Amino acid sequence: MQKLALLSVSDKRGLVEFATSLVKVHGYTLLSTGGTAKLLAAGGLPVTEVSQHTGFPEMMEGRVKTLHPKIHGGLLCRRDKAEHLEAAREHGIALIDLVVVNLYPFEQTVARKDVHFEEAIENIDIGGPSMLRSAAKNHEAVSVVCDPDDYAAVLAALAQPAGLAALRRKLALKVFQRTASYDAAIARYLESQADEPDLEALSGYPKQFSLSLPKAQGLRYGENPHQKAALYGSFHEHFTQLQGKELSYNNILDITSATYLIGEFEKPTVAILKHTNPCGVASDETLELAWEKAFATDRQAPFGGIIIVNRTLEAGLARTIADIFTEVIIAPRFSDEALAVFAKKKNLRLMIAKEGVGAESLLDVRSVIGGLLVQDRNKILGNPADFKVVTKRQPTADEWAAMMFGWRVCKHVKSNAIVYCRGEQTLGVGAGQMARVDSSRIAVWKAGEAKLDLHGSVVVSEALFPFPDGLIAAADAGATAAIQPGGSVRDDEVIAAADARGLAMVFTGLRHFKH
Repeated sequence: MQKLALLSVSDKRGLVEFATSLVKVHGYTLLSTGGTAKLLAAGGLPVTEVSQHTGFPEMMEGRVKTLHPKIHGGLLCRRDKAEHLEAAREHGIALIDLVVVNLYPFEQTVARKDVHFEEAIENIDIGGPSMLRSAAKNHEAVSVVCDPDDYAAVLAALAQPAGLAALRRKLALKVFQRTASYDAAIARYLESQADEPDLEALSGYPKQFSLSLPKAQGLRYGENPHQKAALYGSFHEHFTQLQGKELSYNNILDITSATYLIGEFEKPTVAILKHTNPCGVASDETLELAWEKAFATDRQAPFGGIIIVNRTLEAGLARTIADIFTEVIIAPRFSDEALAVFAKKKNLRLMIAKEGVGAESLLDVRSVIGGLLVQDRNKILGNPADFKVVTKRQPTADEWAAMMFGWRVCKHVKSNAIVYCRGEQTLGVGAGQMARVDSSRIAVWKAGEAKLDLHGSVVVSEALFPFPDGLIAAADAGATAAIQPGGSVRDDEVIAAADARGLAMVFTGLRHFKH
């Protein structure tokens, strides 16, 4: 009995070799279309054009070629139903046993900045998803392949048919995942191009949110060893790992937080993070000077942490950092000499952050019971020209500079967040406490542990001071200026407390909660 395989692909990797095995080892007859048929014929394989098989020509610039009963009947016919088989015989429909189809490259097409709408539309595949879905629906009888990476598994199963049924089910699942992702990409693109997009008036978000990402890698475990985890999406397109162990779930979270933080700064800057919180940040004329100040903030927390810099990391700083146990070091570049220094620490992960990482307009997506929360990523720092001095004393130029530095850092500290700074250096960081005054106390304590004097420092709060106590604690520690969003019902009391202690205070009108 003739075994038919229908091949029609845009991704032609490994196709000729796969088809050769189908024909010469497993006895298949090949059906194909257009460029795929030409490729197979050029490879010396006998192939029948779909138009010859259906008796109906391709038309409308190839838009109509496989949408025919002889194709979909051959795919959908149930081999266990006599009436299906009789209908196939009556209408001359040959059964198709294997389908290899991958889709027009719509996602790659619309990812180009210069793509025209007409070109995008022509890259919406119709026949491909139709054949895949027909074959996948009838996977008990039809093997369906949408990914060249599965060719080897298919050939192995054809050689040992006992495992073919299980593989067919897996491949069918993969088809529906792929077509769902494909349709979601088309919907997102058309929505972005609409003159009057169908958006919720209040939120500015579509009525239906679709998210479909390819699996990038399986992870050894999640936040803890008893939790399973995997990475999805294009993370690895933004970073290059030069050495070290495979990235963990927690590493990936830390790398993301570190990359967003370092993107706030233009001068040479070093940031040290632990559990996604910055524990030391500084800017200076060189990375070496910035490192000394960042590390001085907290000499304990960096153990097992993440270090990120925004300039080429040279050998001198590499030798200094190498003395500290660090999980990950991130830089735009490493000198050859620095790489030689780090090469001695085989488990240390070195990551190159590609240019522009963190600048893209990504959405924050978090799972909640029964669904997802989706928001714009917090990229706005605020315009200092719109900030308001609310105290009797105006900040000095040095205080302004320190406040703006700290405002950039505090935005990336978990709420409730308090950061003390002097110049372009953090002196103490308090993160994630239930009461803001406790965050302030922790930041003061950490500065004391590091033997850093807070007199003449500025205090930064990512959200309002609900009571004067947090500000009073800062003043008692030596802070002379404060920057915060304002907006408390007790703002007048907080301002009075600042005036009573000679503090200058700025309201930004902008909050930076980070949960």
